[in-house]
Amino acid sequence: MLIHRTLRTIIVCALALAGAIGGGVGTAEAEGGTSSHEGQVLYFNHSYGVLDRETADAVEHSDYLRDFASFQVRTTTGADGQVWTGRYLMGRETYLELLGVGDLAGQDGTLGSAGLGLSTERAGDLATVTERLKEEGVAEPVEFLQTRDFGDGVPVPWFDALLTTTTYDAFGAWAMEYRPEYFADPRSNTEPASSPGDVGRERYLSDDYRTHLMRDVTSVRLAVTEGDLADTAPLLRAGGFAVRSVAHGGVVAERGGITLRFDVVTREQAGLRQVGMSLNRSVTERHVEPIGRSTLTVGPGSRALWTFAPNGTR
Repeated sequence: MLIHRTLRTIIVCALALAGAIGGGVGTAEAEGGTSSHEGQVLYFNHSYGVLDRETADAVEHSDYLRDFASFQVRTTTGADGQVWTGRYLMGRETYLELLGVGDLAGQDGTLGSAGLGLSTERAGDLATVTERLKEEGVAEPVEFLQTRDFGDGVPVPWFDALLTTTTYDAFGAWAMEYRPEYFADPRSNTEPASSPGDVGRERYLSDDYRTHLMRDVTSVRLAVTEGDLADTAPLLRAGGFAVRSVAHGGVVAERGGITLRFDVVTREQAGLRQVGMSLNRSVTERHVEPIGRSTLTVGPGSRALWTFAPNGTR
């Protein structure tokens, strides 16, 4: 089943509206403890990172990754004709998207750019996120409709999305809710709803993960600027994540089986750093797979950890 949850185009299109770079929400928003909102309404959908060309090419041509995960290399056309090429490792409910420098146009295609998509499981919950964001100090959340072109030139509504701001340095996060039109299109190859209002991640993704080792993404560590983190924290709290400050200005957000860590760095140091994954079965031996300027360590046990070198290093 083709899986196109790639939401970077949200940021590409929405951010094109603004020329400024920095945080649109005050840095104080990144401080504090747990979410003040009851109930989780946003769940980790996927994260992406723009890697150096050597690593991106190594990912694309890795025989090991094709065995390890439900793996695809795909070019997608989204809203307003935006086109990007990604390398995808898909799990049961979550996935990872990796790009190389220049795989999408403009600022978002530069080394160290990254993003985070958080999605609802039930129709209508995005409206709850909107109201919670206003309580978090985001007076006017940015609304966005993403579409997908299946190749016939007719855009199909894909999902509705929310951003806290249209300005950024290298990282952006968004909330999203899949549209019924997308599920209804037979070309989406999605599953029937398990209950009324089901717009969940498991329904969207293929069951091909069952034939591979990777099951789901369980943790992501990202290096981001102070301004980008300030714009992200209100969305995490609005979604129901428990958000706490850590050393050197960083933040950890946890809920629903995912741990997200954000380390504060300069723009030059920004980027995807680590991805933790659960496995469909336990493995007895430790396997270390170098992939360009990254290292995927699988096992022992039912976990894997993929570490990416900081920009410009090995």
